[in-house]
Amino acid sequence: MARAKLDKIDKKILKTLQDNGRITNVDLAQSVGISAPPCLRRVRSLEEMGFIKGYHAKVNHGFLGYGVTVFASVKLTSQAEGDLLAFEKQIKEWPMVRECYMLAGDVDFMLKVVAKDWDDYQEFLTHDLTAAANVTSVKSSLAIRATKDAPGIPIEVE
Repeated sequence: MARAKLDKIDKKILKTLQDNGRITNVDLAQSVGISAPPCLRRVRSLEEMGFIKGYHAKVNHGFLGYGVTVFASVKLTSQAEGDLLAFEKQIKEWPMVRECYMLAGDVDFMLKVVAKDWDDYQEFLTHDLTAAANVTSVKSSLAIRATKDAPGIPIEVE
């Protein structure tokens, strides 16, 4: 994990890019108060240090036929490191699983799953997820609506 000291301009760059990854370098430079060439150097440096992991488009899942979002709480039979890694490897092969977090507490993993409809999710649940090795239980919570969908993290600029 990168631990480089970021100044106010670096933080402004990160906040601006997180809010609008398509902003031009000229507009970015203007918004953070520096000229374009040093701004581009700073962005490249932030990328190289790992502060910026990538860029992506936020796609409207409903427009593409994915009308259901489910949060699946997964409990495993064993929490041995090899079993955890095997489950994580399996998760990466399932395109419907968009996010996966290992948790401390009663549940081992929380998955964010997108599906075309409830039947599509149930097919995934019964044929893939509950059939996976070491899975002992799955509790599904259907998302009704997303009230907030902010990207990234809160970046405070002094």
